[in-house]
Amino acid sequence: MTDAAPDVRHDVAMHAVILAGGSGTRLWPLSRLHQPKFLHPLSGSPLSLLQATVERVAPLAGPEHTMVVTGAAHAAGVARQLTALPEENILVEPSARDSCAAIGLAAALIARHDPSAIMGAFAADHLITNPAGFVSVVRSAVAGAQQGLLMTIGITPTRPETGYGYLRCGEAVGPGPVRMVEAFAEKPAYELAKQYLEAGDYLWNAGMFVWRVDAFLAELERQQPSLHEGLCRVAAAWDSPTRDEVLTVTWPTLTKISVDYAVMEGAAAVGRVGTVPGDFGWTDVGDFQTLGDVLPGDSRGNVVLGGNDDHPGEKPGVLLRDTDRLVVVPHSGRLVAALGVGDLVIVDTPDVVLVCSRERSQEVKQLVEDLKARGDEGFC
Repeated sequence: MTDAAPDVRHDVAMHAVILAGGSGTRLWPLSRLHQPKFLHPLSGSPLSLLQATVERVAPLAGPEHTMVVTGAAHAAGVARQLTALPEENILVEPSARDSCAAIGLAAALIARHDPSAIMGAFAADHLITNPAGFVSVVRSAVAGAQQGLLMTIGITPTRPETGYGYLRCGEAVGPGPVRMVEAFAEKPAYELAKQYLEAGDYLWNAGMFVWRVDAFLAELERQQPSLHEGLCRVAAAWDSPTRDEVLTVTWPTLTKISVDYAVMEGAAAVGRVGTVPGDFGWTDVGDFQTLGDVLPGDSRGNVVLGGNDDHPGEKPGVLLRDTDRLVVVPHSGRLVAALGVGDLVIVDTPDVVLVCSRERSQEVKQLVEDLKARGDEGFC
């Protein structure tokens, strides 16, 4: 459970929309189809990534102005972790239609009551080590959104990263930190990523957005008219007895597309996208290697994630001797012992033990595909 402190100042015109989806493959076997990574405490604190996200946006939007968009398989878990949110603020998608449908649904529902409201959209599975810095950057993005720009928050790059998309920035908008976005760039090869870093006018695309809902919906209608029409139809029926019927008929017909491809790239091409650079300790928690890099470890770089919280009364489950740069996730109640090894990921759950090299941890999702191919989906 996470609640905003009573004395936190809320900008009530701001609505925070948190996207809580995913199939749970990149952090398997800890993360599963019905227990994805955002429901796990992966930030070094007792809070799950989802709870930490809600806590992080609390100074911007209180519980009544915070929505979570999630799938039917995760709705109960989300509700258990976010008891302070009104039940109606957990929006359940019948099936995954990618980020544009999820964000668009929230925008259409907010627009019914306040078309000019400011809305921020944030992923539930990001790790941010400087929440106050995050809030400050979002407030700057709100200023750009109030001018009608579709704002995306960029991250000041620190290395030639090939795993992130990039934003190519243009001129400043006014005296503040807001800059125009000239184009979105796909994940680059290493040499191109080095050029982006050296150029100084590229930011990492963190997939965080701030805009006026009417500005976003107008751009959605311009570029994706059928998707816009379908979402408006669903929103119109949301509080009526026909909601389930309309959802069942309409939702599967919605275009499955990310908001970047559907709206933001085309909007940037006509000068309607702005950005604010941020440096608040942002990480997209994509694999165990990343967790090993960003979470604190011992003097030899070993990171132990969690312990026996799910098995109260049992002894701590890790014994390491002469090991280096291990990422150990003990979640079975058994003792996990390692001797004389390095650069490994060891994940111990009640039904699966995973051992892999840190450098190949991004390939874990391929094991999930192998399990599905041989009919062992019960382990997924």
